[in-house]
Amino acid sequence: MKKRAIGLGVAVLAVMIGYGQRATIAEKLVAAALPRQMATNQVESLGDGLHVVLCGAGGPMPAPRASGPCVGIVAGNRLFIVDTGTDSTRNLQRLGYPPAAVEAVFLTHFHSDHIDGLGELATIRWATGDDASPLPVYGPEGVDQIVAGFNTAYAQDFVYRNAHHGDAVTPLAAAGMRAIPFDAPADGELTKVYEGNGLVIEALRVQHAPVSPAVGYRFSYGGRTVLISGDTAQSDNITRFAMGVDLLVHEALAPNIIGMMEDAANGMGNAIVAKIMFDVPDYHASPADAAETAQNAGVGHLLYYHIVPPIIVPGQEALWLNGAEAIFPDYTVGYDGVSFSLPAGSTEIIKTREGL
Repeated sequence: MKKRAIGLGVAVLAVMIGYGQRATIAEKLVAAALPRQMATNQVESLGDGLHVVLCGAGGPMPAPRASGPCVGIVAGNRLFIVDTGTDSTRNLQRLGYPPAAVEAVFLTHFHSDHIDGLGELATIRWATGDDASPLPVYGPEGVDQIVAGFNTAYAQDFVYRNAHHGDAVTPLAAAGMRAIPFDAPADGELTKVYEGNGLVIEALRVQHAPVSPAVGYRFSYGGRTVLISGDTAQSDNITRFAMGVDLLVHEALAPNIIGMMEDAANGMGNAIVAKIMFDVPDYHASPADAAETAQNAGVGHLLYYHIVPPIIVPGQEALWLNGAEAIFPDYTVGYDGVSFSLPAGSTEIIKTREGL
């Protein structure tokens, strides 16, 4: 009994000493971890091929594991971004993809949830990188106005950071963004918007009326292909250009749950929210719609993103899918941080991360 009491006393004393020295211990742990953390660069660590990461798996509704829509594509150690929703830039950093490495952004359309992180991405890329020119932002007609608006909004910030850090770190010539517009193609056509170092990026029209233009993008590199739908209703045009692609990254909204939200809003007397819930299903694909597209196009794997409404309770994923898994079983429901690798010259489709 006495030995046990002595042992307990020693343990308590050790805890007290450790608590008293917690700042010193933390300092040593942080000092040891910082170099590795700050040097992390997933882009450089990836093998040759196409690599896909969800820097934002959700839509406009808040969710703990689904930030605003954003897809990162690495092709031959070069990083590109499709859309930049809320918190997507911070997710890139959490995942080890430096914003300074982003070569260009491609916008699918100009709904707020797809562009509201654009200013943060451009600013952090500029302030932490060594680029000599602004961030290129590709998009269909109207992208000039988007980019000009962000550049105006951040104009004072450019001045402050340049005054504080100087031209060696934040040269004004590299601040902000540069718009690169293209004409959205008609149904049945592709528009090549980028080509270089073996990578080809093509735009295709999608159905998101009354939002127009709205496009998806097809990335081809090393004999591998990825198609990103952007926001869209079910579209024969996506099926046409997704034929045989390795990975289809397709948005989806669950009308059954949205209907429940509409009913709840009506029950609360909230006519405005009820009207929104009534309206939104007609310009989004359901999980079953996306599964049918994947099946008809014979894709290798379906990655759901722009998950609406958010999946936040146990069992809700099955409710959200609502039978889509039986239509196309080779699927993944996306969460922030989910990633895939498609090695060049192979047929492998490798899930490399389950999420953040």
